[in-house]
Amino acid sequence: MSVKKLLGGIATVAVLVGGVYVSKLVWFKPFSFDHFQTRVIVQEGLDSPQTMSSLRMLEPWGITGHNAELDDLSLAHDEVQRARTQENYEILMSYDDDGLDADQRLNKRLMAYGLKEDLEHPEYDYYNYPLTQLYGWHNNFPAFMTGTHSIQDLEEADYYVARLRAARTQFDQMMEQLKKREELGIIPPTFILEKVEAQLNPFVKDDPKENALYAGVKDKIDALDADQSEKDRVLAEIEAAITDVINPIWADMQTYVAALKTKSNNDAGAWKFPDGERFYQTRLKHFTTTDMTAEEIHQLGLSEVDRIQTQMLSIFAEMGYDTAIPFADLINGYADEPRHYYPDTPEGREQILKDYAALIEEIDAGIADQFNMKPKAPVEVVRVPEFMEQGAPGGYYNSPAMDGSRPGQFYANLYDIKGTPIYGMRALTYHEAVPGHHYQIALQQEQEDLPMFRKFAGYGAYIEGWALYAERVGWELGFMKTNDDKIGALQSELFRAVRLVVDTGIHAKKWTREQAIDYMASNTGMAMSDVVTEIERYIVWPGQATGYKVGQLTMLRLRDKAREALGEKFDIKAFHDLVLNGGAMPLTILEDQVDAFIAANS
Repeated sequence: MSVKKLLGGIATVAVLVGGVYVSKLVWFKPFSFDHFQTRVIVQEGLDSPQTMSSLRMLEPWGITGHNAELDDLSLAHDEVQRARTQENYEILMSYDDDGLDADQRLNKRLMAYGLKEDLEHPEYDYYNYPLTQLYGWHNNFPAFMTGTHSIQDLEEADYYVARLRAARTQFDQMMEQLKKREELGIIPPTFILEKVEAQLNPFVKDDPKENALYAGVKDKIDALDADQSEKDRVLAEIEAAITDVINPIWADMQTYVAALKTKSNNDAGAWKFPDGERFYQTRLKHFTTTDMTAEEIHQLGLSEVDRIQTQMLSIFAEMGYDTAIPFADLINGYADEPRHYYPDTPEGREQILKDYAALIEEIDAGIADQFNMKPKAPVEVVRVPEFMEQGAPGGYYNSPAMDGSRPGQFYANLYDIKGTPIYGMRALTYHEAVPGHHYQIALQQEQEDLPMFRKFAGYGAYIEGWALYAERVGWELGFMKTNDDKIGALQSELFRAVRLVVDTGIHAKKWTREQAIDYMASNTGMAMSDVVTEIERYIVWPGQATGYKVGQLTMLRLRDKAREALGEKFDIKAFHDLVLNGGAMPLTILEDQVDAFIAANS
């Protein structure tokens, strides 16, 4: 490490901890438990320049050099991370509970949960796919560079060029990861690799100026307050980096994926991995933060599918539809009605974005009687970048930058116009933006009294459970204004219930891709393009899809539990404060928090 980089790191730590004795904080057991918590997140931040660029915590202090660097993805770095996690866990457990107050004991419990989980089952550390149609370096790197890397001045533009030049090193590290998994037999299905090829092939353009890494930032550079000669220089350097570095990387990826395909097959589930059944159970525990088995989750899904479809049939009957026909025919016929869709034109897609923004404003103004808090950060609606939309979900959320330079972002996938039925837009808005992901994630980051590690905790069952719970809140408050809206909301919930069935079907019951597609298409009425995207998502991300419904049902149960216990003393604002103030946490710990809330207010 260079002296300059070392000094920059020390300066970073000093800024973050407000002058605490740096060497004690970073390299030894800190003076206090609170300082230790800071130390853990500082270590992680210093270790990930891309995370620091995303959060923009250091830029207000004039610390910017990390914006020229990329994360270390090497196998050797994995070992460093594991050793650091082990050390941090041992230090954490050395703090005696008797010396901690109630908040600190909760912080210890939460940190221990995450660190222990990271250390458990090292035999499965490489049981995932770093290169898929849904995520992977080939998607993450361009998306980070064009969407997250800030270009507000000439220095940041030069940092952009530096990161392009550094891409070869990071790509070579990613190749280490791929070959490690190949040795273990962790190889994606052939049909997944074919989708990766379909994404790789159009990325390289004959003219580098047409590459997303050039076209995606040219307007930002043109808008800089700098001499035209300097802007021309930067653009020329970007063009050269694409030709010299990026295009050869993509050629290498294409060659590797073609070779990997010859070693792959079409088995879809994690059951095919060595010790795959046990591995999948660890994924279910991770994503649901419960001890539910695959069979329990599968049966819960079947039960929820039946309940929700029955409710939908009642509404369809009220609307005059023939409910005697098979459910798949009914919902697909309904979904085929042209009235549900925008024009399949650029203007139609632009109108979708405008209407999403209007729905956010409407719900944000109408839920004041449910929440004491709302995020300071705004939320905007943006289109999923076209180079990655074919493999991306229908919508997703990115958190705001901590320095206020970037709002929360609700990304809408406009690839297939049939993927955005008007009747489903309200539910998706409430899920991804308000009061769903934006309220929860932005508020979590903004909580001044939370230790840093809790500001960025990412327990999927809590986060996605809250977002699905938020859809129910929208319904309960009357924002599903028509029967069509209600069908859309129920279809959204049905979609998450079906996920319980197909995820466990694929990974525990050895369902094929085609079996899973047929079940989801027959039971949801979703556009086939969305069904295929979703099923292939579950295939490459075992267990992740199960957290949504388990989390939602848990939050609804805890709300009912508190309401029943407290009676007239129950305050929905206070309940929502309780859930949101603490940030994401395992559902078992959230239940303990609700029990304490009930006891304190009885």
